[in-house]
Amino acid sequence: MSFNIPADSPIRQPSFVYGVATAAFQIEGDIHTDGRVDSIWDVFCREPGRVLNADNGEPACQHYRLWEQDLDLLKDLGVDAYRLSIAWPRIVPARGEVNELGLAFYERLIDGLITRGIKPVVTLYHWDLPYYLEEKGGWLNRETAYAFAEYAEVVVGRLGNKVTHWATFNEPFCSSFLSYQIGVHAPGYQEPAWAYTAAHHLLLAHGLALPIMRGLAPESEHGIVLNFTPAYPATDSAADQAAADRTDIIDTHWFICPLLTGEYYAGYFDQHPELKPVIFPGDMALISQTVDFIGVNFYTRHVVRDHNDASEFVPQTGAEHTHIGWEVYPEALTYLLVKLHQTYANLPPMFITENGMAGDDHLTADGKVNDEQRVRYYERHLTAVGEAMKQGVDMRGYFAWSLMDNFEWAFGYSQRFGLVYVDYDTQERTVKRSGELYKAWIAEQRGR
Repeated sequence: MSFNIPADSPIRQPSFVYGVATAAFQIEGDIHTDGRVDSIWDVFCREPGRVLNADNGEPACQHYRLWEQDLDLLKDLGVDAYRLSIAWPRIVPARGEVNELGLAFYERLIDGLITRGIKPVVTLYHWDLPYYLEEKGGWLNRETAYAFAEYAEVVVGRLGNKVTHWATFNEPFCSSFLSYQIGVHAPGYQEPAWAYTAAHHLLLAHGLALPIMRGLAPESEHGIVLNFTPAYPATDSAADQAAADRTDIIDTHWFICPLLTGEYYAGYFDQHPELKPVIFPGDMALISQTVDFIGVNFYTRHVVRDHNDASEFVPQTGAEHTHIGWEVYPEALTYLLVKLHQTYANLPPMFITENGMAGDDHLTADGKVNDEQRVRYYERHLTAVGEAMKQGVDMRGYFAWSLMDNFEWAFGYSQRFGLVYVDYDTQERTVKRSGELYKAWIAEQRGR
């Protein structure tokens, strides 16, 4: 038995890649081992009230120690590819310095994947900026973009073509708007204009690093991973539709628009001049260099209504929600992918680089985790990807979030997203029912 997905779904084609994803800070632990220095998230976790239960990056999943066991787990699941991130604070303990122990760890990890027949897909930045750069202004400081390019050169110079797909950034929306405007992510500011400055510098860093990465890994594909939360109007009124369109400017278009067109969303800074960052000549050309792929992270949608010419989120009280409180609405994934396909003529191939749900998961007396809601979630969202492909969307693969339960940022260890259950006291891993069915699904597609 595997997932119940229509027999004619295009995701059944042999070339479609199936994988799982993780991020360094969320699983590695050992935050003070082998020369790793503090990241902004280490400091954020130490600030009272920032993270639920005052949780932090220890012990996480102790992946830094248990990586071989985890790679064996990946092989047993039968995945084609594994998406991971590199911890910048493990690699560059101070600007201009390189930590050989950190590089060696990731080289062992990548070589271990290749030995097991699993394609390495690597993201260079998944939110863990070294704190010494935050002390100099973090992403508000244009110089951080150049520091990122130097870091990229070190990592890609070492791992190169061993990695099939390199992504510069994961969800720059979170590293700018959640971190500098809303304040729920590190470094935790609430200054709206700062979010746009941070966003521009993140995109600039992507543009500065990209040609360096291509030069060092010419056989790899290079791209970026963006998160999208499409907005739906609460009613058919023109005002609510306008509210949804306003929300989509940031939640759907803010990063992909300059990446693919070389311009920020048309007219936005004319209406909001107080938010406009400093843009140097040549910045937009750097930002809009061709990418080989775009990673799409999707979890839910927003429903919004107009409130005095502002957009107001409307809770969907009668709908199905996950343990973290996000509505389950897979139709929005099809809608999003088709909308991107129709909006951007030069849209490159896409991967679903994250998709999954938090469940209130528990081990039963017989040592199993029966996460039936997650099984349904994956069935419905994989089907939604197939429906988008039927409408012409060029999708190349799907990465489930996440391989295993882990540190869920401001929610600490309270939310479990994994296909694999982690007992944080014993570090024992248990494949959940969703993981068993994902394994069976992949085996079915591969004729095993």
